[in-house]
Amino acid sequence: MTTKEAAAPLTSAKDAIEFARQAGLKIVDFKFVDLPGTWQHFSATIEVLTEGVFSEGIGFDGSSIRGFQSIHESDMLLMPDPATASVDPVCGVPTLSLVCTVVDPLTKEPYSRDPRYIAQKAEAYLRATGVADTSYWGPEAEFFVFDSVRFEQTQNSAFYAVDSDEGIWNSGANGGKPNLGHRPRWKEGYFPVAPGDQLQDFRSEVVLKLVAAGVPVEVHHHEVATAGQCEIDMRFSSLVDMADHLMVYKYIVKNTARAYGKTATFMPKPIWGDNGSGMHVHQSLWKAGQTLMADPAGYAGLSQLAKSYIGGLLKHAPALLALVAPTINSYHRLVPGFEAPVNLVYSRRNRSAAVRIPMYSDNPKAKRIEFRCPDPSCNPYLAFSAMLLAGLDGIQRGIDPGQPSDYDLFETHSNGHGRPRQVPGSLPEALVALEHDHDFLLAGGVFTRDVLETWTDYKRAREIDPMRLRPHPYEFYLYYDA
Repeated sequence: MTTKEAAAPLTSAKDAIEFARQAGLKIVDFKFVDLPGTWQHFSATIEVLTEGVFSEGIGFDGSSIRGFQSIHESDMLLMPDPATASVDPVCGVPTLSLVCTVVDPLTKEPYSRDPRYIAQKAEAYLRATGVADTSYWGPEAEFFVFDSVRFEQTQNSAFYAVDSDEGIWNSGANGGKPNLGHRPRWKEGYFPVAPGDQLQDFRSEVVLKLVAAGVPVEVHHHEVATAGQCEIDMRFSSLVDMADHLMVYKYIVKNTARAYGKTATFMPKPIWGDNGSGMHVHQSLWKAGQTLMADPAGYAGLSQLAKSYIGGLLKHAPALLALVAPTINSYHRLVPGFEAPVNLVYSRRNRSAAVRIPMYSDNPKAKRIEFRCPDPSCNPYLAFSAMLLAGLDGIQRGIDPGQPSDYDLFETHSNGHGRPRQVPGSLPEALVALEHDHDFLLAGGVFTRDVLETWTDYKRAREIDPMRLRPHPYEFYLYYDA
């Protein structure tokens, strides 16, 4: 037995310990997520893994984690979740991976700034509303695989450089190895076979490692951009489970790329002039095993509940963007007139709308909505929770999303509909929108004011201010001769 799938369902500490014993594991790795959305971890020998660890926790310094504690209240506990136990597919030494939630050691209460706890509260709130008992999530996280990346920022210089043998800019290269051609042209990377697609085996290996880690996968393929843009689609799952899966996904992609002598990034816009990396998020609500999203008589087969859910997403989208497209770089992707879905409208099949209703199947169980604004730089626990709360607010208030936009949104001068509402044009604008519209996130105590204030303060102090105080290299091209 070497994978989570080979064991019986893990529901207790005893199950996880027995799983580790039967698999012959030597190390246990405790993983948790910081506020911005990066996995943190520490490890111990497998002998440390006792039932007491699951019930009493294991300590760490919360003041050293982004968005967590101050130095004078730094002691925190990690509580491993036995349901997440799996063999780490990256480590050479046989290692048990456990995802943890965070607890305050004084109160023994879950930590309000722990993103995974926020997601757990979102699922509990959904059940408490009586609207549904389960939400299903299917993010399509895109990423780039480069052969090298270099960047530096000093007081008197700044630069970045990425390279990929697959990049069309290398069509004329004459370096230390033969130039074999066969590269996806700009915006022509969608679905070419090898040798144009040079990353088939890489993605297949990622898929096999994901499956071994207990993450079901549906499909993988090359994406639109040149220079190694890829997508691997996981099978849908419930909110916390899918957020866990997305963390595993990013971990395996990055480490498999490194094993191949390459580097992977989920940065939304690492290349100028070609498609960025988004994360279209499919979502649906279910109750007692039945979908709530389908009505054969409704527009695109949607129920009225689903349309109100869309209404909530569109109404709160400017605020949502601060959590689902949470980086300065996100807004280099979300630019009007290009490929990104910046228009706050909904439509069946129309990929320039913020909300799309996929029309691949007539099966009611397949009916869902797809929110296309998010990108994979987000913290999935926060992003999924925020989207769910926006949709629920739409249902509870009966928000009308308006008429669908089944027309070319780029042809505003001739389609007779005028210009639609659009997403914020920058992270500072999105943060202001969040400050003005956040009551829906406080429903059920899912988010707290402290979490939202910490988020906005962190973004301004650690990302926005450092960027606005530095000259950009392109400014020298534009203004040096002024």
